[in-house]
Amino acid sequence: MISTAFKVSVLSVFAIASGLASSTAAMSAPVTSAQPKALKPQLVAQAASSIPSLEQAVLTQINQYRASRKLAPLTLDSRISVQARAHSQAMASGRTPFSHDGFQQRVQAIARAIPYSRAAENVAYNQGYSDPVRQAVQGWLQSTGHRQNIEGSFDLTGIGIAQNAKGEYYFTQIFIRRR
Repeated sequence: MISTAFKVSVLSVFAIASGLASSTAAMSAPVTSAQPKALKPQLVAQAASSIPSLEQAVLTQINQYRASRKLAPLTLDSRISVQARAHSQAMASGRTPFSHDGFQQRVQAIARAIPYSRAAENVAYNQGYSDPVRQAVQGWLQSTGHRQNIEGSFDLTGIGIAQNAKGEYYFTQIFIRRR
């Protein structure tokens, strides 16, 4: 049986004219569900082969939530997703701990292509849930800091998901407000 685990973490960084100032609200606490649906190994393999569809599902759920709050939808930008995906892959492989390590470098790489005024990041980890996307998004929405990023005055986003051999999913969503 696959164990169930869930963690989320949030980071917000705001750029100002004189440079980059940061405002950080971090949360990294395990959350467990009373009745998670464990995945069979073959379902984990199937899910891993459809990572792009999982990333799209995150965007759909986030934009549905934003619409329910009368907020404009976020536009998925592949340049931002490259950075988000690389971070998720680094966490899934163990090269980077579950954290926001390297966030400033990710934003700097994005800034070479997209002038921005504000950036933020949500990350999540889970294992053993039949719908890992819903688990991640619901976890973010239940957390004040994550929800503030989701509801923030951003217009672009990038989403990256990676799964390791143990079936653990790592999520990174980067939010950008263009200048």
